[in-house]
Amino acid sequence: MIVNAYFDDLRRTHGRFYSVPKSLGPVYLAGAFAADSCEIALYNEQSSGALEDPHLLAWPDMLVLTGLTVAFDRFRQLAAYVKTKNPDVITVAGGPPVRAMPNLSKSFFDYACTGDVEELVDVVRDAWGPGYVSKDKFPRFDLARWFGPIGYLESSRNCNFRCSFCSLTGEANAYKKYQLDHIRKQILALGERRIVIFLDNNFYGNDREFFLERVDLIGHLWKSGQFKGWTALVTQDFFLKPENLSLVREAGCLGLFSGVESFDASTLIGFNKRQNTHLPQIELIRSCLEEGLVFLYGIIFDLSTRTVRECRDEIALIVGHSEITLPAFVTQAIPLLGTPYFRECLNQRRLLPNTRLRDMDGSTLVTRPLDPAADAVQFLRDLPELKGFRLRTARHSTAFVHRYGRTLNVHQLVMALGSAAMIINPTLRPLTRRKAGNSRTFVTGTEPLDRVYRPAFRVDSRYASHFAPTMVTDGAGCLHADLLADLKEITRNDAPEPLRITSTTEPTRRSAAPPFIDHGLPELPVR
Repeated sequence: MIVNAYFDDLRRTHGRFYSVPKSLGPVYLAGAFAADSCEIALYNEQSSGALEDPHLLAWPDMLVLTGLTVAFDRFRQLAAYVKTKNPDVITVAGGPPVRAMPNLSKSFFDYACTGDVEELVDVVRDAWGPGYVSKDKFPRFDLARWFGPIGYLESSRNCNFRCSFCSLTGEANAYKKYQLDHIRKQILALGERRIVIFLDNNFYGNDREFFLERVDLIGHLWKSGQFKGWTALVTQDFFLKPENLSLVREAGCLGLFSGVESFDASTLIGFNKRQNTHLPQIELIRSCLEEGLVFLYGIIFDLSTRTVRECRDEIALIVGHSEITLPAFVTQAIPLLGTPYFRECLNQRRLLPNTRLRDMDGSTLVTRPLDPAADAVQFLRDLPELKGFRLRTARHSTAFVHRYGRTLNVHQLVMALGSAAMIINPTLRPLTRRKAGNSRTFVTGTEPLDRVYRPAFRVDSRYASHFAPTMVTDGAGCLHADLLADLKEITRNDAPEPLRITSTTEPTRRSAAPPFIDHGLPELPVR
């Protein structure tokens, strides 16, 4: 069984089937197993919710875990479940969290993979023998039940830029191209889809000839009716050649995602995202839309280097320009383990004491803000729905449709206005952020842990530690002892002042370890 472990930023445990994009990792990992000798099941917690079915967890002989860095605790919890049900099950973990914490990972999993998906082939061969290894290692798109009408694949891997907050920068892997024939086979294996999304870290890359060859291939398959349109992620050097826009549009492209991150030049330079400073951001977005392509992007705020007022002014700038799309998401900068941004925050003592890895989700305060903590927390509460900007968002959307209604088709307008619709009417969300945020403190160390930190069923007491949160910093704000073997960073000895939130209901600081764990008990209590 191959599982994409997932933590929801709203602390929900049910799945978000309609969320975009969806996980692709399990599909590629499944290609390591021989179909004629292995029964393979894929599970995506992002789409299907937390995996807690005792019968399903008792089924596998091998559990393979992948996911984002923040999901490391889910890796451990799922490993505890399957080991309780079957002590002989083999647990394999990989992806960004294991690459960032290889030594810590070895204490929780039988195999801690620090390489790419191809390393799983070596694991299968070592654990079971060569007869269980796939000969072609082709992705198993047929097992991804969560795709729906949209198909996902990648045509390249990694990125040729080094943004300070990106996990790829911390891993320092080179940009890798796939063979054109392999890309073609992937697209055909997806079957007929409404839209195909290329989840490359950087579809444009640093090889223009390869880019042109892919666009030619994709355009040919689009014209043959294999799919209705496609989208991809590109870095902003793509827009330095204006002809690239018409090139991809004529090949069936509907829209592009590009990491704007900020409209503030000093912020971009601080993130080492200098590729975004060569063209005016608003002009770039407008040119893309006028070409008939939706422009999607995200915005990242760093409250440890910018004031709340500066961040709100940037939001006002965005909603005040109806010629650009609204961001697809707005989040905080996350100091992902092993990245230059993490080292910067740690060495400058900007990480809060008792920071938990689970809280590094973009919605929780983990760095010391410039503003009073209460102001920063209120900003985070308001951020998902852009509270205070709803009327201006409605005006923006009306003017946007008036401007681009004849340039973009209906599907593109839906893509462009999706975020605005949920800001204007939050009840469109499956569970509104306001309702989910009522019990939250939005500050690491005091934020209530997810329900999944209490086992769904009786778990062997040997795995009690699997349900304790992974700590990034200790009570003094220094790197936690558990991570020293993996992240040997230099920290000063002087402890920062504790973060204080002045409000009518000051949150009570919780213990770093969940109160339900008792190592003296034979089994953990269940929910």
